[in-house]
Amino acid sequence: MLEKIKKEWFSNVRADILAGAVVALALIPEAIAFSIIAGVDPMVGLYASFLIAVTIAFVGGRPGMISAATGAMALLMVPLVKEYGLDYLLAATVLTGVIQILFGVFKIAKLMKFIPRAVMIGFVNALAILVFLAQVPHILGESTVTYIFVAITLVIVYVLPRFVKSIPAPLIAIIALTAVTLYAGIDMKVVGDLGGITKSLPEFFIPNIPFTFETLAIIFPYSIALAIVGLLESLLTASIVDDMTGTDSNKNKEAKGQGIANIITGFFGGMAGCAMIGQSVINVKSGGRGRLSTLVAGLLLMFLIIVLGDLVVQIPMPVLVGIMIMVCIGTFDWSSFSYLRKAPRSDAIVMLTTVIIVVATHDLSKGVIAGVILSTIFFVAKIAKIRVIEKQGDDFIHFVIEGQLFFASVEEFIDAFNYTVENRNIIIDFTESHVWDDSAVGAIDKVVLKYRERQNIVTIEGLDSSSEKMVEKLAIYKKTNTISN
Repeated sequence: MLEKIKKEWFSNVRADILAGAVVALALIPEAIAFSIIAGVDPMVGLYASFLIAVTIAFVGGRPGMISAATGAMALLMVPLVKEYGLDYLLAATVLTGVIQILFGVFKIAKLMKFIPRAVMIGFVNALAILVFLAQVPHILGESTVTYIFVAITLVIVYVLPRFVKSIPAPLIAIIALTAVTLYAGIDMKVVGDLGGITKSLPEFFIPNIPFTFETLAIIFPYSIALAIVGLLESLLTASIVDDMTGTDSNKNKEAKGQGIANIITGFFGGMAGCAMIGQSVINVKSGGRGRLSTLVAGLLLMFLIIVLGDLVVQIPMPVLVGIMIMVCIGTFDWSSFSYLRKAPRSDAIVMLTTVIIVVATHDLSKGVIAGVILSTIFFVAKIAKIRVIEKQGDDFIHFVIEGQLFFASVEEFIDAFNYTVENRNIIIDFTESHVWDDSAVGAIDKVVLKYRERQNIVTIEGLDSSSEKMVEKLAIYKKTNTISN
């Protein structure tokens, strides 16, 4: 136990602290922007980012992953805030946490194994595109100096690490270019232009709502949507960080951790949140690996707001935009272009569909769900091929079944037989096949009974143990015939 704590918290102290500092600075404009999207005060998003990051550092299942207020969650909150106000949002946030804890208890994270690689690639690429598109309004139509600062930031981020490895390049870019801006009095968009900052810590309070079934009926649909989207984004981000760091994470613990974090943030005036792929990538690329980096990000975020709030609002947006563009470039899977050429056409279509739907709807869950459904359809179509090989004898016909017999292949199975023969021994051999469901048993019934109508003797053989159990339990023809194996 002590060894695990040491590894997760203190094996990478210096790099974790510096990486957390970079993340904290980058969190501020995003938290404010997401608050504006949701239609709430900027402090609601900032409090959420602080509380969720600090909480998840202790109870999360993926060390080094950053969780805070996110755009995907903010979009889901808009109708609730608009119609019912902040208190209902905070109540929905608490309920979101409860649902996510239940997801963790019932090990819902096991469903991650059903998300195909093509969907994962599409998810990552779509997020990279969305993060990039979110930066465009901050630079489009701005002054020439804005473009110059974005370019300088990118140069610092990509060139400086070759010479300075002890301090993350994004942190150097933020501090140096903010100092230059203040010293030279350069006029450009800054963090403070997104919204005001209040220098105060969050306080505990219970949302001012009636505790009735009517209230539950209002917030539950939003809470279940927030819980699913938040958990989906968190678990997919955890998988990406797993791949980047070559380590494993506890997905069920992460689900429960996200729930605990959302319950706490709901009672302290913050909006619901989840893992952030952009900030998590910044953290990992800046050297963050342990829980300390997440804790530092949350604590420093609040320190910056309360103690250095007047300075933080002066950070130039072009610098943060440049850092986020770096994140987009690093996050996007550039091998996707060769993947589209080399992968099976069905996988390429799934990947593109996932990207298009996520980018078009700004809803990660819709894109991922569509990708999974499309993958399932392609998979079913691929394995639904079934062959019936006929071998004639003097007084018998031997049919060998090859392939999987289930709801999608039963029609082809039934149509493969010639039912005009009479007074023959019919052997249907399932040695090279498997019976999967009730539709398959119904198809076998149909074939057997059709042959019996013309006085044929039908024998079913070669069933494996699970197929035989299913046929024994469900088949109608079994009442008058036996199975030989």
